[in-house]
Amino acid sequence: MLRFGPGKRLVKLMVALSWPIMIAAKKWSSLPVLGWIINPFFKYPHNEVTAIPIDIEVKQPDSVPLPRRVLERLVSEVEDIFIIDECICRGLLSCRNYPKDIGCMALGKAIRRMHPSHGRMATREDAVAHVRRAAEAGLIANVAHVWIDPLAFGLTPFRQLMFICFCDDCCCLYRTHMRKRGPNLDRAYQKLPGISVAVEAMRCNGCGICVESCFVAAMELEDGVAVPGKGCKGCGRCVEVCPQGAIALKLEDEEELYRRLIGRINDVSDIADGLLPFKGGQ
Repeated sequence: MLRFGPGKRLVKLMVALSWPIMIAAKKWSSLPVLGWIINPFFKYPHNEVTAIPIDIEVKQPDSVPLPRRVLERLVSEVEDIFIIDECICRGLLSCRNYPKDIGCMALGKAIRRMHPSHGRMATREDAVAHVRRAAEAGLIANVAHVWIDPLAFGLTPFRQLMFICFCDDCCCLYRTHMRKRGPNLDRAYQKLPGISVAVEAMRCNGCGICVESCFVAAMELEDGVAVPGKGCKGCGRCVEVCPQGAIALKLEDEEELYRRLIGRINDVSDIADGLLPFKGGQ
């Protein structure tokens, strides 16, 4: 058995070759016949992504946005962390809107086989600093357990691997081409448990910017007021782009939110072994 998985050049080549196929699969996943064939590839538990809006300010007694604090707490309690030095998506598409040198973080024992050409093993302090840098760049964190990651990087077993991706709205494989999607792809991208989006009707002027920016087409205008729909993923981008400041994130108790997140992670992986699980329904 090889000590490491494939190196950076080979992984980038594989992603580049498979990119058109993956984008086509996302687009076709909502079609009647093709969707029946494609949707199993997006099925739980081999595809699960949870959005964490690390760059959105939430009214709290302290100065650190709560969603970001939850993510910082997660990476501070995990032992095995690898920081990838380049976002493959933004690098592949030569992104000009967001930094290419803020790559994903991989967590879990499987990362011990990550080829050194991709980046470096990191301390918990390094991981927290990386999260804060991504937040300052306006990126959205996604806790992802997706089969394409172990396949691309040659990392096994799958249950000992979790990625935290820092995503944009122009180049990200997770967030693009999601407005029309099949049912399994829709279920694969989940809202952070305990988070919701609220619109202050008196401040909303119906400009529609939030509707245009919603990557899952979950925001609508009703009687000239923005209304988040059931498909909302709670990523917080609408909060960021609203020129009237009419949209806000609401969160439940932080401890319960964290327990729910750990429970969701434990359902599909072993990277959170020893962390506090959530007891109860989700």
